[in-house]
Amino acid sequence: MLDQTNYTPRLKAAYVSTVRAALKEQFGYKNDMQIPRLDKIVLNMGVGEAVKDTKKVKTAAEELSLIAGQKAVVTHAKKSIAGFRVREQMPLGCKVTLRGDRMYEFLDRLITIALPRVRDFRGVKGNSFDGRGNYAMGLKEQFVFPEINFDKVDEVLGMDIIICTTAKTDAEAKALLKQFNMPFIS
Repeated sequence: MLDQTNYTPRLKAAYVSTVRAALKEQFGYKNDMQIPRLDKIVLNMGVGEAVKDTKKVKTAAEELSLIAGQKAVVTHAKKSIAGFRVREQMPLGCKVTLRGDRMYEFLDRLITIALPRVRDFRGVKGNSFDGRGNYAMGLKEQFVFPEINFDKVDEVLGMDIIICTTAKTDAEAKALLKQFNMPFIS
């Protein structure tokens, strides 16, 4: 077992030692608090088949908890929509918000392990920023993460990954993620 008292995630140590200095030089910040940093990472699984079988949300939440290393929260419908056969308070998906060391650990596993395991992977889109320095991407398969046992997966579920930063612009956020070796195409 790891000694948690002196443990610092690899990407967090890299941010403190090299990334901050590189960003400060690149954008000419006068104050260290202006330098963009990671705020949180939100993982979201929407389970469309939950309308027919609510047990699928439970298995999705268990898998998301394994991937994140933190308990997933089941999300419920806010309103009834007859066309989709959705009733109010029906479980429809699950989500996890990662902060601190778990956030850096997840980003490290995403960049170094999970993304290279995606079939026909050439890189992630460089234009999926929201205008305020947050990056969103989707994965079609949850078993690119080594925590998920491929043999025990009964259904392929995708997930959304939103990386929230304190950057004011998309260029600053992209530079921050490039410093973490995020494999952008453009």
